Amino acid sequence: MGPKQFHDVVMGFPHTELSTSYGQPAYKAFEKFLTRLRHEDDRVVLGQVSLDEREMLCEADPETFHFTDHYRNYPYVLARLKRLDAKTLRSYVERQWRHNAPKKWLKAWDEGLPLPAIANRPARTRTRKTGARKTR
Repeated sequence: MGPKQFHDVVMGFPHTELSTSYGQPAYKAFEKFLTRLRHEDDRVVLGQVSLDEREMLCEADPETFHFTDHYRNYPYVLARLKRLDAKTLRSYVERQWRHNAPKKWLKAWDEGLPLPAIANRPARTRTRKTGARKTR
C-alpha cells in the first residue's frame, strides 16, 4: 500500500480530517487522534491495540508490526505501510474511529441510520504548567 491508498482508506471514515498532532501531519476523527503516517520511516500509527495483542503481532509478524520506546506503555502499534493491505488497515483504523466516535454516532452507524450532526465545540488547548484544559 502506498501513501495515497492509505489516505483514501482513512478518509473513508465519516467525520475524519487531515490535521496535525504534536506538530506532525495526522488524521483526526471527532477532533481526536485517529492515525498518522510517519513520513520519516513510512510507518503507520495504529491505536486501540492492547499491549498483549501488540506483543503477539510483533512476535508473529515482525516484518510488519513493531513499536518504539515512545509507544511502549500505550495501546499503539506501528505497521510498515508497504506490508499492509487496505482491508487490514481499515480494520485497525476502525477500532480507533469507533473509540473516538460519540455513542449516538455509533448507534446510528451500526444501524445504518442517518448520522447525527456534531455540535461545534469551542477549541480547547492545554496550559503548559498544569496540563489542564481551558477554552480559548
